[in-house]
Amino acid sequence: MANTTAELDALLMQRSLTDAELLAAADAAADFRILPDATVIKIGGQSVIDRGRAALYPLVDEIVAARAKHKLLIGTGAGTRARHLYSIAAGLNLPAGVLSQLGASVADQNAAMLGQLLAKHGISMVDGAGMSAVPLYLEQVNGVVFSGMPPYGLWTRPAPAGVIPPYRTDAGCFLLAEQFGCKAMIYVKDENGLYTANPKTDAAATFIPKISVDEMLSRGLADSILEFPMLDLLKKARHVREVQVVNGLVPGNLTRALAGEHVGTIITAS
Repeated sequence: MANTTAELDALLMQRSLTDAELLAAADAAADFRILPDATVIKIGGQSVIDRGRAALYPLVDEIVAARAKHKLLIGTGAGTRARHLYSIAAGLNLPAGVLSQLGASVADQNAAMLGQLLAKHGISMVDGAGMSAVPLYLEQVNGVVFSGMPPYGLWTRPAPAGVIPPYRTDAGCFLLAEQFGCKAMIYVKDENGLYTANPKTDAAATFIPKISVDEMLSRGLADSILEFPMLDLLKKARHVREVQVVNGLVPGNLTRALAGEHVGTIITAS
């Protein structure tokens, strides 16, 4: 380890940061998982939160019960209100960075509402600098709420086509799970998981219990349940090498997923 560290230090001082040997040495460095016992849960905006009390109250009860055994980082999606803002802003020819800020404002609102519902249980919402206190929240109450939109804002990377921000709340929650080295990433949606087509509009759609990123791409399913860039992030991840998609409208599904059961769809990096 000492030789590897010394070699990496020397290369960093002498080479370009895009040098192939330097990149290989950095890649060979030992991984460190910051929160290896935590699980990130993404609560869908349009699929769950926008449905209001009927969908969210049972899920809140399930989260409160689950935190007795699990450390939970609970991210929120943006949902329908963000789509309305995207429509208006795109019609005004505003850039992706502005739309990213607008989408973040809605995900923030959803996080604030979920945080208030969980407040009496000691689970708080954090953002910005407050993310540094996440380990303390997890140590004390086993849960914390955050806005799922990655904080790129004006610096968001534009999509290949159009102005809709490519990195939205699916990607933001995954990035947090990967950077903290969490043990699992669970997406809570309003479908049982991934299908061969949209089950809301195609009665012939077939459920897919497990699939790899490459297989999703080859079958044209890249943007059918999770944001396309999130799949690219999963394929390149070092810590979180699979994600699980569950139907949060079915009581007990989240609890079962947290317990390690294969409920819903599992998407693997390879």
